[in-house]
Amino acid sequence: MAHLTSRSAYERLTRRLNLFPQGAPPSQTLFRILEMLFSEAEAQRVADLPIRPFTAKRAAAVWKTSEAAAQRTLEELAGRGILVDSPRADGTMVYCLPPPMAGFFEFSMMRVRGDIDQRLLAELFYQYLNVEEEFIRQLFCRGETQLGRVFAHEPALGAEGALHVLDHERASEVARTARHVAVGICYCRHKMEHLGRACAAPRDICLTFNSTADSLARHGIARRIDAAEALDLLQQARDRLLVQFGENVRESVNFICNCCGCCCEAMIAARRFGFLHPVHTSPFLPVVDGAACSGCGRCADACPVEAMALVSANDPKRPERRKALLEEERCLGCGVCAAACPRKAIALRRRRPQVITPLNSTHRAVVMAIERGKLQNLIVDVQASWNHRAMAAVLGVILKLPPLQQALASRQMKSRYLEFILARRRD
Repeated sequence: MAHLTSRSAYERLTRRLNLFPQGAPPSQTLFRILEMLFSEAEAQRVADLPIRPFTAKRAAAVWKTSEAAAQRTLEELAGRGILVDSPRADGTMVYCLPPPMAGFFEFSMMRVRGDIDQRLLAELFYQYLNVEEEFIRQLFCRGETQLGRVFAHEPALGAEGALHVLDHERASEVARTARHVAVGICYCRHKMEHLGRACAAPRDICLTFNSTADSLARHGIARRIDAAEALDLLQQARDRLLVQFGENVRESVNFICNCCGCCCEAMIAARRFGFLHPVHTSPFLPVVDGAACSGCGRCADACPVEAMALVSANDPKRPERRKALLEEERCLGCGVCAAACPRKAIALRRRRPQVITPLNSTHRAVVMAIERGKLQNLIVDVQASWNHRAMAAVLGVILKLPPLQQALASRQMKSRYLEFILARRRD
């Protein structure tokens, strides 16, 4: 009976996680991961938490306990990176349960810990993300709007390109303007290190910003740094030809990962499912000068998603000559190929049509929820009363539109209209 109770707790937690626009498909591997990260009692309690941010008073009402007891539980969970906490202007702490990715999966591996078996956890993550694949498909391959986007390699933009790049398109601008900055261990390379598959790319280079950075730094999960150190880490990543992959928003970006093609989940997904566009590209596209290209192949070696290849130059005088050829549909627009080219034969040009980046995390969550048929979970608190659950069910029916209508709704929500509404709410 105890085993059935335990499984029920983790099944309830899985259902709670699947209220997010990006879900966590149930599997035996997922249950084992959750059993390592949550006690049975914690799984029961976290399964009841609201989708929207909440206070200790709200959690106490949900859990039918005192506010002081709820506060202690919430602090314990935030201390392990299960919850993210953020102080309001009046000092009240607000909590939220982040999705598994980018969220508590990564946070569990952003530091070396002795309270859990991180090697076993790494093996389970690899099984769930790299072998079973359904989680990665749901995370990266459903809907038009994705979790993350690529920042172009800034030095490769050149003087002309730099004139046309917007502030939110620069990783350096994110670092300069963030309210808080922190650095932790790269989850992907830490996981691969336990499996004996890590590359030589830097490990202590995973950057978080703003409220997420503040929470992780306060709880010792990441190390608080200043903008100057963040800019230095970004440059180190560029020097190593790593791809800068960050949150797909224009305002208050919460993370930028410095990704290699061999360990990073986003880059692996882009190679496996490139035709489904699992990662939002930068607004730029490399253009190869065929006359200047020597066919050395360094661009192809540097490309993390195999979008650059060498083909015959069709030179009758030199039949063995090769040149670089870009497969635009696979290209992330990261610009590492341009940085790798010794002859400066690759330049970055503005991509057409323009890449649309959601305004902020609320905008992105709404659009992702529409595309995935989960908007009702954001509009009403389905963890609360029967009336709310009934309303969510009605909205769920309304939102089961044909694909064409869903696409139209998605494009409408990406418009200036939603940005206007969000801006009015801030005023």
